[in-house]
Amino acid sequence: IRRRDPGAGFPLFERESLRYPGFVEFDDVNGKVLTYSATDKVYKVWDLKNYNHLYSICDKNIHEIKISPGIMLLIYQKSANGSSVPLKILSIDTGDVLQSLKHQLHRTKKIDFIEQFNEKLLVKQENESLHIVDVRTGHRTEVPTRDFLTPAAFIFLYENQLFLTFRQRTVAVWNFRGEKVTAFEDHTLWHADCNTNNIYITAHQDLIISYCQQSPGSEQGSINVSSILNGECLARIRAPSSPAGAAGSASAGGGGAGGASG
Repeated sequence: IRRRDPGAGFPLFERESLRYPGFVEFDDVNGKVLTYSATDKVYKVWDLKNYNHLYSICDKNIHEIKISPGIMLLIYQKSANGSSVPLKILSIDTGDVLQSLKHQLHRTKKIDFIEQFNEKLLVKQENESLHIVDVRTGHRTEVPTRDFLTPAAFIFLYENQLFLTFRQRTVAVWNFRGEKVTAFEDHTLWHADCNTNNIYITAHQDLIISYCQQSPGSEQGSINVSSILNGECLARIRAPSSPAGAAGSASAGGGGAGGASG
């Protein structure tokens, strides 16, 4: 890209069978690439600098892998009786197992999500409380369902040790004690079905920029810049008044957000 010569590129992972539901995930934070071959049921980790193969993870019982700075969380299929889900935390550099544990579950409830933020594990089941577990100490914080409804997406703010949740048109900021720390004064998202690709977080993780409704229920949109730390609306760029123009501005105003999980 820097040479401005698209013809100088070269193919990657030619010997890997990455057809869906296989995938490739580029992790610039850790400088790694994660691939999954659905044919072979094998996960592989590669060096992002030179694309050398580092190690493989061969386990057909893995349900999902989550990546955080320095570590990977392996989420396995639920136990046969549904009472627990096995988890492993690996060093992303070497693949060595740092910790193995089991999280207890309600047998009859589906898992809404399992997310990882450094040593914190966030687990929520359908119509149940959110559990924030410190995997190193075992300390557990419980947030009642009435206070924490299952969000459509997350963005983790590693610099500030906070996380954003997106549900319908609402954004909320939480700490890892399970406390909501910010109420936004003017940040009602335009799209009810939130996609974090349309959310931009600044490098210092102190501002959020989104395409919003000018007022709740309004058919006119604006690009709003708000403080993540105190919820204050710092700037607003109004879009054209027609719905067609507003939709076009929403597309043009879309940004990106690091650390997102949906």
